Amino acid sequence: MPTDADAYLAFLVAGLLALLLVPLTKRLAVRVGAIDYPNERKLHLTPRPKLGGLGILGGVLVAGLLFLPGDGESHAILIGAVAIALVGVLDDVFDLPAAAKLLGQTAAVVIPVAAGVTVDNFTFPFFGRLSPGTVDLLTLPGGGVVHLGDVGTVIAIVAVINVINLIDGVDGLAAGVAVISGVTLATIALSLDRTAAGVLAAMVAGAALGYLRWGFPPASTFMGDTGSNLLGYLLGAVAVQGALKTNAVVALFLPLIILAVPILDTGFVVAKRLKYGRPIYKADRWHFHHRMADIGFSQRRTLLYLYGWTGVMALLALALRFVPYSDNHGNFDPLWTAVIAIFGILALAASVYLVEVLEILKLRQTRLRQLITLRRQAGAPAPEAGEVERAVEEELETGTFPAIDPETGEFEAIK
Repeated sequence: MPTDADAYLAFLVAGLLALLLVPLTKRLAVRVGAIDYPNERKLHLTPRPKLGGLGILGGVLVAGLLFLPGDGESHAILIGAVAIALVGVLDDVFDLPAAAKLLGQTAAVVIPVAAGVTVDNFTFPFFGRLSPGTVDLLTLPGGGVVHLGDVGTVIAIVAVINVINLIDGVDGLAAGVAVISGVTLATIALSLDRTAAGVLAAMVAGAALGYLRWGFPPASTFMGDTGSNLLGYLLGAVAVQGALKTNAVVALFLPLIILAVPILDTGFVVAKRLKYGRPIYKADRWHFHHRMADIGFSQRRTLLYLYGWTGVMALLALALRFVPYSDNHGNFDPLWTAVIAIFGILALAASVYLVEVLEILKLRQTRLRQLITLRRQAGAPAPEAGEVERAVEEELETGTFPAIDPETGEFEAIK
């Protein structure tokens, strides 16, 4: 079995190899046509190669073979990593349809789940111990059985893959979130004696950090779907092995808290698409990083805020794991419970600040200044409060931006 020291070494080896391998992927990306060209939805201004995720894969595979245990689950995770990266490469080169991409993701995730990386049972507050792994759903021709826990695990990991994939819209965001999440999950897994999961999480964090040398804005290369799919897949596998396979009551919530920022971002975007009858798989400019760009944030400032938000949520998860606020039998220590409450308030305050102030209130103030300037330039009177409210609401709902017709001084909407 691996040790805590193996986790540190895996972090270093994966990081160093990714650092060295990512630049080598640029030539391959150019040769096969895996180039990300700018458009109205993207934030970069010049074409970028997008197979940097292969460098992440190389770091993970070598570190995995060196430091993960030689059991069936670990080997299946690495095989699935190759499969999910291949799906990403095909998508980066050929721009796969959404259905084909989802099918490929699911097939890759089935590999480790079939080998035992699955949630058979977990403890849920107020309901006690639940065992989805004992509920049979399907008997296979060879005599095998598909359990409810298997299906639920596949769905959960595929969801994490797409959550990470969807936030990969600004240089370094997905990789930075993976570094913070990987370090946090590694710390929790090692504390629960889930050393294999701790090593895997450390590898993910190290490889993502190695990529960041090239992917931090202004990025010289993108990880592409090759990298974002891979990181999401590995973080999902870590969450299953390192937290969900334990009897800790809070274990079910720790991965959700750690990945809260990309989950909230994806949930917000999907809700908006459903509200306006748009396909949930169709890209748009409703992500948090797009909102921040629209109110004038640079890519680095956007990363600073979103990294900070992710870090605060990670601190809350660590507090829930390590602060002795409960004896796990319903008895709470008042002092330590107050400490947990402080972490919770901090996380809530950070969330409210970013979602409300930066996305809406700051937007309203910025648009008011812009509209006043535009109207003055057009020789028209300053906009009334109601006009600003309507213009901002239109932008938030449709993704269009208010401008002034220089001839008439009236509002018009532009993309």
